Amino acid sequence: MTMSQVSVQEADFDMAAETAALSAGRGDVGAVATFLGLVRADKLSGEGSEVTAMTLEHYPGMTEKSLEAIIVEAESRWSLLGVRVIHRYGRLLPGERIVFVGVASAHRGDAFAACEFIMDYLKTRAPFWKKEDTPEGGRWVDARESDDSAASRWEA
Repeated sequence: MTMSQVSVQEADFDMAAETAALSAGRGDVGAVATFLGLVRADKLSGEGSEVTAMTLEHYPGMTEKSLEAIIVEAESRWSLLGVRVIHRYGRLLPGERIVFVGVASAHRGDAFAACEFIMDYLKTRAPFWKKEDTPEGGRWVDARESDDSAASRWEA
């Protein structure tokens, strides 16, 4: 049985604690793969000055359901024992943690693939809106073509 949990929150999180929780007391877990996303100072849009902050907005309820659907799809593709997704919203500064994906499974192949799949789909399917703040002002940005390309490989 897969244990999965989704959190969409303003508060920061402890990556080590979240990673440890995926295998705590479980003798069936042989692999835990994680991804930690950080806010970068470079521009998502490719224009203007360095980013001084990023603001993320979402629709409560809808966002969590979307993330849960991504996990259900991953569970249908790989043999998973646990999944933890945390995505922050609000105003974040460069270097701050923005997203955590942790996947537990019996074998590393399933853990790596599912972790990458979940992150690719988070970037393209999760209903978050991103605004870059620069010295010139703010600008809402769309997903990049490279994110769409990464996610499209899972459609085969």
